[in-house]
Amino acid sequence: MSWPLLFLAALLAAYLLLIGVLLLARRSEQARAVARLVPDCIVFLTRVARNPCVPRGRALVLAGLVAYLASPIDLVPDFIPGLGQLDDALLVVLALRWALRGCPRAAIQAAWPGSASSLRMLLRLARTS
Repeated sequence: MSWPLLFLAALLAAYLLLIGVLLLARRSEQARAVARLVPDCIVFLTRVARNPCVPRGRALVLAGLVAYLASPIDLVPDFIPGLGQLDDALLVVLALRWALRGCPRAAIQAAWPGSASSLRMLLRLARTS
């Protein structure tokens, strides 16, 4: 098995484990939200990148962000506890803030396929008004 496929398989296993732990803790609502978050984000980034309110250069940055997150190469390696994931989260927040700047809130809401609570969290992170 190739290294990228092995990495993706490990990510999927960790994701499913988190959902399983939430279900065992009888937190089905949180488990459902976590289960939907990654697919919702992928759909959202695709829709936003195609939206005319996002300039082409910013859409390319979002595409690069997705490629970076899928890559096993990081600025700070993921095996460093806390810091390895913090750099990824920081890049996501900064890229969203920059890419969504100038987008009307209605366009962002129309692009988000998930729950209203997840959208509120996204809007807070992106600091959209």
